[in-house]
Formats: sequence, C-alpha cells, structure tokens
Amino acid sequence: MDWTALWLSLRLAGWTVVILLPVAVFLGRFLAWRDFAGKGVAEAAIAIPLVLPPTVLGFYMLVAFGANSPVGRFWNGAFGHQLVFTFEGLLLASVIFNLPFAIQPAQRGFEAIPPEVREAAMCCGMSPLRALWRVELPLAWPGLMTAMVLTFAHTLGEFGIVLMVGGSIPGETRTIAISIYDRVQAFDTESAGIMAGVLLAISLVTISLTFWLSRRVGRRLG
Repeated sequence: MDWTALWLSLRLAGWTVVILLPVAVFLGRFLAWRDFAGKGVAEAAIAIPLVLPPTVLGFYMLVAFGANSPVGRFWNGAFGHQLVFTFEGLLLASVIFNLPFAIQPAQRGFEAIPPEVREAAMCCGMSPLRALWRVELPLAWPGLMTAMVLTFAHTLGEFGIVLMVGGSIPGETRTIAISIYDRVQAFDTESAGIMAGVLLAISLVTISLTFWLSRRVGRRLG
C-alpha cells in the first residue's frame, strides 16, 4: 500500500475543494440569477472539461504552465522553480479541471431557491451578505454539498490530467491513481488491488456521508 500517494491524493482533493467552494458559490449564484450576453458561451466554457479528453486538456495545461509560457515564467520568477511537475501545478490543473463539478451543482442549488424567498429577505432589511449567509446558503446546501463531494471524489480518481501535468514523482505528484497504474505496469496486481479497494471504500464512505448529511439538513429545513 502506497500511503504517501494516498495522503498526497487526499491533500490534493482537500485543497481543490477548499479553493473551489467559494468559486462555486460566487459563480453558481451569479449564473443562476443573472442573464447576460454570452451566458451560454460562459456555461459551455465551464463545461468543457466534461467532454474534452483529460489527456487533451492536460496537454493544453502542460503548454500553458510550461517554462516558456507567460504563466510559467511568472511562476519561476516569483517562486524560483517551474510550475509543471510540482504539487502546485497539479493543484492548479485540478482546480481548472474540476470547475464544472463544482459550479454546475452549485448553480442548480441556487436556481432551486424561489425568487420570492430572496425578495422577502430584502424586504426584511437583510444586507446581501447576511441574506447569502442566513437564507441562500442553507437553501442551496444540497447543491453545494453535491459540488464538494463530486469535486473531492473526482480529484481522487483523476488520472490523465495528473499524469500530463504532474508526472509520477514520489511524494510530489504521484497520486494514488498513478500509483495503481504503476503497480499494474509492474504486474503487482496484489498491491494495485489493495489500493483500488481503499480508494473505492473512501469514495463509498464519502458519498454515503453526503447523502446522510443532505437528508438531515433537508429534514431540518423542512
């Protein structure tokens, strides 16, 4: 069992959720309640990772983050090392790749809030920030919970993006999915089976816990 790879995967998934949660709240809320020119194009752009092969998207990210790219040169100048084949580069790629898994469920959650509820909050004199915290977020909770779980689980199992942008550097970019692949390539099916089982168990527990929390919150709000 490659515990280092498992811990790195959990750390990557956790940080991806932490970064994308406020992004999902802001963009999901904005897309749910605002109509503007080019909204369809914006939603299509967010959904691109759902239909584009991970290796293709990974290739574009590898070029965009490379040492000769503007992003790569800025990163190297600011931090003294390249962005690709590092945990930071892997995290940035994971955030971009998981945008639809975070934003779309959040958007559906905010769309489910009746307009009269928002109007009532404003009539009660609530500030926009207080209405968001006390009214909108509790009602959109199922969508936000779905967004967090999908992002976390999808990051744990991601392979193509990780391999293209991060490679397989032990302790730095070798995630549990890459480690499983390496074990299979080495014909060590026993170790690969153990790691695959652990990953399956983590995913099952995470999704089950989400359903349980959603039901509890739903009963409380009801």
